[in-house]
Amino acid sequence: MDRLETMQVFVEVAKHKSFVAASEQLNLSAPAVTRAIAALENRLEVKLFHRTTRHVRLTEAGERYLTDAKRILDDIEESEAAAAGLYATPSGVLTITAPVLFGEMHVMPIVAEYMRRYPDVSVRAIFSDRVTSLQEDELDIAIRIGHLKDSSLFATQVGSVRRIIVGSPDYFQQHGIPCSPSELSKHQIIFPTMYSPSANWGFVVDGKKQILKLSPRLHCFQGGAAIKAVMLGAGITRVMSYQVGDKLADGSLQRILTEFEEPPLPVNILRLEGRRMNAKIRSFLDLASERLKVNPYIREQ
Repeated sequence: MDRLETMQVFVEVAKHKSFVAASEQLNLSAPAVTRAIAALENRLEVKLFHRTTRHVRLTEAGERYLTDAKRILDDIEESEAAAAGLYATPSGVLTITAPVLFGEMHVMPIVAEYMRRYPDVSVRAIFSDRVTSLQEDELDIAIRIGHLKDSSLFATQVGSVRRIIVGSPDYFQQHGIPCSPSELSKHQIIFPTMYSPSANWGFVVDGKKQILKLSPRLHCFQGGAAIKAVMLGAGITRVMSYQVGDKLADGSLQRILTEFEEPPLPVNILRLEGRRMNAKIRSFLDLASERLKVNPYIREQ
């Protein structure tokens, strides 16, 4: 096994934190993977992994070597892809995911424009509020709302949104407008249960975060159903600002308790690939970034 092949084995073991998983990914035997890592450590004269019967984790030297190894392998792959023309013309199947309402409202128009621009690309658009793994689910692009936990992904922030409280003008005319979060207990609360089993809403009061537990009058599974009920004057709900931006603009919904809102949440486009993006991913990222950064409904401050 040459140096590059050994380096690839090392990166796979580090990625999966498992010799067995790396062997399956590389279609090698587990002993071959073990021998390759042992040979690499002997050549470098340094221990790269801490191993136990249950865990495999990088040493400090392993962390440093991983950064360099990934850069070297990325450079090689980028050079080969460029030579093969993979960066020249977008083609193939592009798989993207986004939250349901965000995808339907703000991503699908971008997908339609993208397909008109690049006729050689087919798109699989998976809109789901379940957080998926780009690697395990074989996704090219994910649009996520909220602070990121996975540091292995490359992110491009395109905007920000807030959780906001809304109701219809008719409802507020009949029941009054609450002036503080505590007054919500006197109102009819509509709660979309798919985001959380309990109606615990967060607010910032006097500079401190407070959680208010409410007793909803109406439980809806989907956020869209909750918004529809609010539009019909059935009560008050909490939604993401992008979900009702158009309804706030035309006056059919009214935003309240703005001074108690939690800080905004970032909207990011995520991908596994860094500089070495192929043409279909790079072209979609460029178009989506351009369109979303000027979208007025994801520009909360």
